[in-house]
Amino acid sequence: MIDIKQEDIEDGLASIYQSVITNTSKEMSCFSDFPMPEDFPKFLHNSKLLEYFRIFVKKFDLLKYIQFQTTVLSVKKCPDFSSTGQWVVVTESNGKEQSAVFDAVMVCSGHHILPHLPLESFPGIQKFKGQYFHSRQYKHPEGFERKRILVIGIGNSASDIAVELSKKAAQVFISTRHGSWVMGRISEDGYPWDMVFHTCFSSMLRNVLPRRVVKWVMEQQMNRWFNHENYGLMPQNKYLMKEPILSDDLPSRILYGAIKVKSRVKELTETSALFEDGTVEEDIDVIVFATGYTFSFPFLEDPLVKVENNMVSLYKYMFPPHLEKSTLACIGLIQPLGSIFPTVELQARWVTRVFKGKFGESNSQILQTSYIDYLDELALEIGAKPDLLSLLLKEPKLAVKLYFGPYNSYQYRLVGPGQWNGARSAIFTQKQRILKPLKTRALKTSSNFQVSFLLKILGLLAVVVAFFFQLQWF
Repeated sequence: MIDIKQEDIEDGLASIYQSVITNTSKEMSCFSDFPMPEDFPKFLHNSKLLEYFRIFVKKFDLLKYIQFQTTVLSVKKCPDFSSTGQWVVVTESNGKEQSAVFDAVMVCSGHHILPHLPLESFPGIQKFKGQYFHSRQYKHPEGFERKRILVIGIGNSASDIAVELSKKAAQVFISTRHGSWVMGRISEDGYPWDMVFHTCFSSMLRNVLPRRVVKWVMEQQMNRWFNHENYGLMPQNKYLMKEPILSDDLPSRILYGAIKVKSRVKELTETSALFEDGTVEEDIDVIVFATGYTFSFPFLEDPLVKVENNMVSLYKYMFPPHLEKSTLACIGLIQPLGSIFPTVELQARWVTRVFKGKFGESNSQILQTSYIDYLDELALEIGAKPDLLSLLLKEPKLAVKLYFGPYNSYQYRLVGPGQWNGARSAIFTQKQRILKPLKTRALKTSSNFQVSFLLKILGLLAVVVAFFFQLQWF
């Protein structure tokens, strides 16, 4: 029997496996006024991310505002809520309950806490003699040696766990109903995928081009690394703009045969799995259900945040729309194709200005779900979005950098509330922070860079000359 240490998994808290690496790069994941250290790698192990948080907390002296080992038992409206908008919050620490009144509340508990384990969808699971558990309980591959393991699901956790187990197990199978696109963390010229994918220019193209063209281009890009159909991963609806998997190793493990991709599980027996395509895999020892999470807010009064069909109805993905006073907001209940940290930071900046009464809300405003569009929408309303046109006249080099370069959070500190004097420098020095951890072997500087730079300058001059030449004809 495999030992799953329950003492490492606490109810009501998120749980991760030991090998978790971030899916978004350090320059795209840091807070907007505090770049990550240069020597940090491009993508961070969870221990490195925790180190960054600790450095951040120390820098801004935040520990005095945090109450550790404290459980929120309930958040309820004050009796005079309609006039004050205040909340009564009951907490428990060291066996003692305490009650306090707050003017506003942010719910930042996330949505990776309560595991979704749909056993009713897997006939025969009661007869299965092996071990099964939710991916939330998985910590490390020790104890799974020489086992035949079935991983159900095709998200990031499913692929990470399948890849890691395949290095110890006799065989790993990964079962998926719909398939998924798979991307690597490394993109053009070895730069992180999100620094190439998330630019103002590329976002503009995705917004203005016909949807059919965008889908076709996305499909070509996704299949550039490997043909998903050949690997059994082609999404059932290949045009569905679903969040892709970020995995550097999944395709190679499939290529080795260490992982075999299977269709949906139709039925389970004592020792085997029957799949929708009619195939059967015998002698299954372990089943890992990487079937996601459900939303739960046990400390909130029902129905403050309504959860229906695993969906939450929130204005701008933050505010319960039916509250008389907008003094409670949910932070981080969103799944962007990009880093969650700049997203929740801008949400928090936006929410605090609502709490302060700096501006109201318009429920007629259309919500944006695109990563860049959503960030821009929040930044524009709090006055933190730079005006690229005026910037082009004042400082063209910076404007070009913002438009064609990585769309990270530093730009939201150039102007407006919370303006940071180091924002401009952070934008221009991000490349050296990305490359710093890779420069572990000294090399002579190649002259190719200078030639390339000169060619770019000449090309730019040619465009400018052509533009003025055309003006003479008008």
